[in-house]
Amino acid sequence: MLVSESDVEETLKSIENHESVIGTVVVNAQGIPIKTTLDNSKTIQYAGLLRDLTAMARSVVRDIDPQNDLTFLRIRSKNKEIMAGLENDYLLIALQNL
Repeated sequence: MLVSESDVEETLKSIENHESVIGTVVVNAQGIPIKTTLDNSKTIQYAGLLRDLTAMARSVVRDIDPQNDLTFLRIRSKNKEIMAGLENDYLLIALQNL
């Protein structure tokens, strides 16, 4: 299913408008951040680390069930939550305060 750029922008705005969201990053298949609301160093840090982590998690899911695939990963710490959605070779990372 093809998604228009305006649909993507609308979805990002909807996510970013939640009061607890502190930033979003969209990463392409090559691991390059293509859209972000974070500063450059945080963008690179989150993009690199979450790309590696989602690749490992995807591998675990496929090892358990080769017919399945990872679509969403949620990590919660004491004061932050990181959510990563995977779709069509893109990774959407959303960070929020708890």
